[in-house]
Amino acid sequence: MAPRSFWKGYLKLSLVTCPVAMTPATSESSKVRFHTLNRATGHRVVSHYVDGVTGKPVDEDDEVKGYERGEHEYVMLEDEELDAVALESTRTIDIEMFVPRESIEWIWYDTPHYLTPNDPVGEEAFSVIREAMAATGTVGISRLVLYRRERAVILEPRDRGIVLWTLRYGDEVRDQGDYFAGIKPEKPEPEMVALISKLIDQKTVPWDAGMLGDPVQAELLKLIAAKKKGKRPPKAKAPAARPTNVVNIMDALRRSIADDEKRPKGR
Repeated sequence: MAPRSFWKGYLKLSLVTCPVAMTPATSESSKVRFHTLNRATGHRVVSHYVDGVTGKPVDEDDEVKGYERGEHEYVMLEDEELDAVALESTRTIDIEMFVPRESIEWIWYDTPHYLTPNDPVGEEAFSVIREAMAATGTVGISRLVLYRRERAVILEPRDRGIVLWTLRYGDEVRDQGDYFAGIKPEKPEPEMVALISKLIDQKTVPWDAGMLGDPVQAELLKLIAAKKKGKRPPKAKAPAARPTNVVNIMDALRRSIADDEKRPKGR
């Protein structure tokens, strides 16, 4: 059963409009989560807000958002005031322009969402926009208010639906030159590149989502299952030995290729 949509509004391109619904494309519902307990009683620990100066508990009705304008000075903002700032992009995804799909680097991509038609009458308009983007190899650019902030978003055709990606703000992506500038520009020897290319070829396998399994999550579930049965938890594994510095890269590459040839591909 598909999860419920968390946003409903309209997809708009010029004079063409259709109702749509949006659902997060990723989920962390299967992630192992822990509660904080009182070791003495086994009861859950609850948290509450206290005044940072008086130390007294703060009633929920007295909690308010504040913007710090100076040391210990805040501008208080009520929920009604924040809601009043709502923009047109709160409920309308108005496609402003299109760009080639490959022109947006992956580093700008933030969070994916599935966008689907929310009314049978609007399915035709939705399908036309989706198929036109797929045929032209483009993605739509728009803006949308999500999580109380207006975000730049792209709309990418995918199968029978559209994936809406929120994009990072310009000041969120750091300049790579600040980090890569100190790396020496010299190119490695062609023979070394050839050996690495051979190693890459030996290790190249078809993509499979199963490659993204979380071994730590699996070990946590084993630990929890053992504790449920009253068994002793397994002993912690000894940390892996730190790799030694490679003195001769060519020899190391040749040994790597020889060792990899003995293993079944994909392991």
